[in-house]
Amino acid sequence: MNAPISRWPVPELSDLPEDMRTRILEVQAKAGFVPNVFLALAHRPAEWRAFMAYHDALLLKDTGTLTKGDREMIIVATSAVNHCLYCVVAHGAILRVYEKKPLVADQVAVNHRKADITPRQRAMLDFALKVCSASHEIEEADFERLRAHGFGDEDIWDIGAITAFFGLSNRMANLSGMRPNDEFYLMGRVPRSRA
Repeated sequence: MNAPISRWPVPELSDLPEDMRTRILEVQAKAGFVPNVFLALAHRPAEWRAFMAYHDALLLKDTGTLTKGDREMIIVATSAVNHCLYCVVAHGAILRVYEKKPLVADQVAVNHRKADITPRQRAMLDFALKVCSASHEIEEADFERLRAHGFGDEDIWDIGAITAFFGLSNRMANLSGMRPNDEFYLMGRVPRSRA
């Protein structure tokens, strides 16, 4: 199916500024394809750069106790609440790869309380979904529950910031009609082909 990946114009890779083109080609070399989000948001280079900078600051850091899998779990749970097909599918694939569990992304997207995750991860997602849907109700008891599972204040900030950032991402993906790459659907479910 050749459905458009966005309601807005999608620039050609060759027409993009050098820094953006370099980043996209690096992702393509690693993943084997260009995730549609990179192209769908590229028609506004300044916003693309700001989006990617905050994305990287939240997801590529190696401080705190959140694992890469934890971060992706937050994204999948948040994106499911926000009905974002692109992010549930794309980040669900990444979650399956990081956790090495082919079922976990579907479980987290549908009902994290019944998912095969740890009590610590369940508490993390409970808090993330409160940030997502009822942030005005956050109180000190929420922080205490997370601290009881070993999360520090910086971890709690990260949980909230990832949730909030993907609230933005989910809304932009829904607004633009962003379509997930077909490659994401099987990623982490079936073994990679050997070249």
